[in-house]
Amino acid sequence: MDAPAADSAADPRFAALPARPGKVIAIHLSYASRADQRGRRPQHPSYFFKPSSSLAASGSTIERPAGTELLAFEGEIALVIGTPARRVSLEDAWAHVGWVTAANDFGLYDLRANDKGSNVRSKGGDGYTPIGPSLFDARAVDPRGLRVRTWLNGSLVQDDTSAGMIFPLAQLVADLSQHFTLETGDVILTGTPAGSSVAMPGDVVEVEVDDPHGASSGRLVTTVTQGQVPFDPELGSMPALDDVQRAEAWGSREAAGLPAEGVPESGHLAETGQSAAESPASARCPVLADELRAKLGVAPVAGLSAQLRKRGLNNVHIDGVRPLHPESKLVGIARTLRFVPGREDLFASHGGGYNAQKRAFDAVGEGEVIVIEARGETGSGTLGDILAIRAHARGAAGIVTDGGVRDAAAVAAVGIPVYSAGAHPAVLGRRHVPWDTDVAVACGGTTVEPGDVIVGDSDGVVVIPRGIVEEVVDAAIAQEDEDAWIADRVAEGHAVDGLFPMNAEWRARFDADRAAAAAAAAAAAAAESGRGATDLSSHDRKVAPHGGESAR
Repeated sequence: MDAPAADSAADPRFAALPARPGKVIAIHLSYASRADQRGRRPQHPSYFFKPSSSLAASGSTIERPAGTELLAFEGEIALVIGTPARRVSLEDAWAHVGWVTAANDFGLYDLRANDKGSNVRSKGGDGYTPIGPSLFDARAVDPRGLRVRTWLNGSLVQDDTSAGMIFPLAQLVADLSQHFTLETGDVILTGTPAGSSVAMPGDVVEVEVDDPHGASSGRLVTTVTQGQVPFDPELGSMPALDDVQRAEAWGSREAAGLPAEGVPESGHLAETGQSAAESPASARCPVLADELRAKLGVAPVAGLSAQLRKRGLNNVHIDGVRPLHPESKLVGIARTLRFVPGREDLFASHGGGYNAQKRAFDAVGEGEVIVIEARGETGSGTLGDILAIRAHARGAAGIVTDGGVRDAAAVAAVGIPVYSAGAHPAVLGRRHVPWDTDVAVACGGTTVEPGDVIVGDSDGVVVIPRGIVEEVVDAAIAQEDEDAWIADRVAEGHAVDGLFPMNAEWRARFDADRAAAAAAAAAAAAAESGRGATDLSSHDRKVAPHGGESAR
């Protein structure tokens, strides 16, 4: 199929196309790399329309409107329909594509929230769909081997192939044809891979689509300019931004200059050697410093529970869960997963594909604990050995669920600490729908927030608010020391009365013993240090030139 001759005299916006298209259809999310970056993978493709008035030719400019900041580029493979398609099969769909070219699906994130998915204003502006500069014959290429690349001011920022798409190109054509006729000249924008980001006034964005055998669209060039006319608040909603839009426009919280979610700007829980803005964008929760993690590793849950009670916190126990490995200690930062009660229609829409459960286990980080809200419902499993292996491979500290575990023996064999309400052979869908992640959940009768500290041993699991974790663990360790001393006195034959808890007399004896022990330890350390210095001095005299100490 020969590429049409450009007819820029009629309208330069459509110079690369056979004619002005009747429809421009774009897909929301289609590349695995982009889905992984966003932390969500769709089960089916979803679409939106762009007006043909948004098309622009290579070499054109795009205006960032006054009062906005997040104009993002998205390099994409564009398909141009060659022959009408209506209810075509997957096998026949590609035959209805006439040409392939490059496109840039610009979007203004400042307006995205107001349109709630339709993208009418955020992606429909004049010049927001540059396309071209040349078409090449779709019949001459393998739709699975097309490459799209994007350059920002000469630096390569996007590079992926159609083999990395969640939904094959032909599937998009066949799917759309189920709903309406794809007419000759219609354009399908097939989604963007990871690497999309924000373009500033003065930036030059280039996109090229090619295949291994030499077919190429050429470079589609667009220059960003600054607009001077603001939006009129009397006519419609104004641009609005939050950190979610900033992170998605830039590609990550890190790229947007935002602290990772849940990371405090200072404090002992975030001792990573990085500023908040430098922290990895994937870090959803604060990390535990090694020294603090070690303290929590020796402090018993019973002691931590007692200290929390002294601070007025009685509802911090995850009740009804028991460990698969009672000998193992669980210490980590909470990441959360919420299930809602099973309902067939909701499971159909939320239970398949890359659902919340799979996303949680793919996203958990080193030293983190997946805490699952299953409402105490044990009539099905909430995880099995495959997910346990995934969490273990990612360095997770453990898993806590107030629901059941499927394939319990296999899960136990993985070796990762797991606390559950019991075992059950049924699959998830019998009782639960995986719903969302990294939200406050109710697990075992207590609320768990992402970032809370989770500690478990053979007595059970306790939740410690991150703001008080260090004082709680220090107090618990100090209390354990006291309790050990009291136990020794009881073993010597002393009565419990007045000793447990200690009265003033016993407290004085305890303090005196501890002071004497500290003095003895200091003296031993000083003696050891002195012996080391003496040994070193003797060694120095032996090796000094001419045997003289003054030569040192």
